[in-house]
Amino acid sequence: MRLVSFEIGGRVTAGFERDGGYVELASVGLPGSMREFLGLGPDGVAQLREAASRPGGKVHAASAVKLRAPVTDPRKVVCVGLNYKDHARESGAAIPPEPVLFSKFPTAVIANGDAIVLPPVSQEVDYEAELVIVIGRSGRNISKATAAQHIAGYTCGHDVSARDWQLRKPGGQWMAGKTFDTFAPTGPAIVTSHEIGDPLNLPISFRLNGQTMQNSNTRELIFDPSHLVAYISQVVTLEPGDLIFTGTPSGVGFARKPPVFLKPGDVCEVEIGGIGVLRNPAVQG
Repeated sequence: MRLVSFEIGGRVTAGFERDGGYVELASVGLPGSMREFLGLGPDGVAQLREAASRPGGKVHAASAVKLRAPVTDPRKVVCVGLNYKDHARESGAAIPPEPVLFSKFPTAVIANGDAIVLPPVSQEVDYEAELVIVIGRSGRNISKATAAQHIAGYTCGHDVSARDWQLRKPGGQWMAGKTFDTFAPTGPAIVTSHEIGDPLNLPISFRLNGQTMQNSNTRELIFDPSHLVAYISQVVTLEPGDLIFTGTPSGVGFARKPPVFLKPGDVCEVEIGGIGVLRNPAVQG
């Protein structure tokens, strides 16, 4: 199943894709909030699959709605640094023995098609294509063996990064450099875990104005989704709708010679096999 949040008639609701359009979850007896629906866990997905198999529900043409971020209001956005072997090599960094964590604020989250606003206080805004885990079932101190049961699905993410803030501010401002408003595009849809199959065999790429800058596969991940969910849940309770950005592969702008940073008018595209394309323009703030 492909889950979306969309705006129509001045209201935002959750739905699923069917025959090129979108069906409201509430119209088939399920919660109209994405976080509430995800909180139903595997039972909710089973109910949705059954509902989607029969006609009915309130259907909207794709042209009639505006897609929003699949989870419009995540409680937490947790990110993982240096989690691709090829990216660690290009950065000249050692393979970390444990996941490297930082976070973004929910105000950074935007949707497919929304503009990435380049802040006037940064001149080195970089791109990072990422697979994003969407949490379904809540949990704390989750075991790696059961972690997959807490993953509702996956979506595309773009970990936009102000490198001058992240790397050269006093003390290293990782969170500040990563969490400017609009620095967490996600979407266009959540693909449920059942449909995605093996999350460790997905082609992932980033295109800048049509030119491929990153081209890899999630098999390059150092720590897999189950490992990340278990590890992070030692620190915080994971809740429905929480997002985990799993890291980026090689090809980022700051590692290039000369470096490549985003500029106004650029078009950014993250593509992940089985999920789709997340496309966002960049504008000057």
